[in-house]
Amino acid sequence: MARKDFAFHHQFRVRWSETDAQGVVFNARYLDYADIGITEYWRATEWRKHHPDEPFEFHVRKAEVLFEAPIMPDEMIEVMARTTKVGNSSMTQLVELHGAHEDGRDDLRATIELVSVHVDLETHRPIALPDWIGKIFADFDAGKGGVK
Repeated sequence: MARKDFAFHHQFRVRWSETDAQGVVFNARYLDYADIGITEYWRATEWRKHHPDEPFEFHVRKAEVLFEAPIMPDEMIEVMARTTKVGNSSMTQLVELHGAHEDGRDDLRATIELVSVHVDLETHRPIALPDWIGKIFADFDAGKGGVK
């Protein structure tokens, strides 16, 4: 997707401990970075502000990483996230990792698609998503809600 298609952007610095013997970020860390992005994205939508007592628990069912270019130690990375699909019990979210440059040039490093299933924590079985969740994420992604 184009960078402008993401309402949510978050920057962080790569730590030395996240790299491997080849001098680049270890491949498993890309999912850690996706988790950082999704955590901050969900926080930015402010859904808990409006539904503080509602259960909202997920298990990742699918994670697909498409590597484009390596990420280096001490580099600033910009993570972007958006919701691409809301189903009955699952949500699909897209995360992109880019090199963070002040000039805003495109420097895509990886695209990560996550399918998360809303679950009952006692049984770990899927349960229906709350009716309100699709609108909150759609409004945020359209620039109509939360903070950016």
